[in-house]
Amino acid sequence: MLEQNVPSTVQVGGRSSRLAVVQSEHIAALIDSTFPQVTNIPITKFKTLGDNVLNKPLYTFGGKAVWTKELEDKLDNKELDIVVHSLKDVPTTLPDGFILGGITKRVDPSDCVCFKAGSKYKTLKDLPEGAVVGTSSIRRSAQLRRIYPTLKFESVRGNLLTRLGKLDDPESPFSCIILASAGLIRQELAHRISYTLNKDEMYHAVGQGALGLEIRKNDEIMQYVCDMICDYETTICCLAERSLMRSLEGGCSVPIGVESYFNHETKELTLHGCVISVDGQTSVESSITKKIEDVHMDSTEVGILLSAELCKHGAKEILESIRFEDIKQ
Repeated sequence: MLEQNVPSTVQVGGRSSRLAVVQSEHIAALIDSTFPQVTNIPITKFKTLGDNVLNKPLYTFGGKAVWTKELEDKLDNKELDIVVHSLKDVPTTLPDGFILGGITKRVDPSDCVCFKAGSKYKTLKDLPEGAVVGTSSIRRSAQLRRIYPTLKFESVRGNLLTRLGKLDDPESPFSCIILASAGLIRQELAHRISYTLNKDEMYHAVGQGALGLEIRKNDEIMQYVCDMICDYETTICCLAERSLMRSLEGGCSVPIGVESYFNHETKELTLHGCVISVDGQTSVESSITKKIEDVHMDSTEVGILLSAELCKHGAKEILESIRFEDIKQ
């Protein structure tokens, strides 16, 4: 019955950056290939506060809501049916009237290092003392400070091409920048990845590499559309990751890192988590493995259990000690 009620037009929207447009086009293509009765999928592009304010770190002016508020307004007044987000930008608690309708198949969730064009360096450990690494993520800089205390970390914002341009500028102070691998892969810029970071160096962000589809609450038709194009494994992993962050009350740029793996044979999810102080001096890590029988209930429980385990070892104290006004990055 629901399939018969899917309209011929589904309005998809997202941010106006090149990456966001690629992501919206990907969702439109999934809808097109899944629902032959949908003949019109207009893609609308909007600039959000996060796109307009490029000279400040995100934690100084609103956190994750800077990427979502304007888009939710369009969703609310029915200019859009589905909003496409990078899932790592979506708050773990959405405003009344909106829900996360689905999560599509994840691209490589790792962080990566991009060296300046023509650089002689191959890894971070090759960099000399005082070399400047560009990243606007406290999570990234905190983890790397732990391993590479002699490196300097400075904020770099803008879309991917802007950041790569800043890196390659001969006058730029940056020896390299840290980016999400997925963004480069989606924009056919994977050749700029010098190497990817595994969890021994860098736990990735919650939801990184996945796309989240936001819809109006109680919109059964769009929920059905989302259900048909979402990915089972990615959903399990990301629901657990987001539950961990929600349980720890972590917001944008807070130094919480994760890595998750779902074993299809045993139906077990393993979630690793890390909470680290901004200076990299104090950290706690732990992991939880649980069999998944009910996707939403069990995945959420994994995040809650891991949060409790991390808190036993001091995660809350680390997060509560963060004073963003003291951060020089």
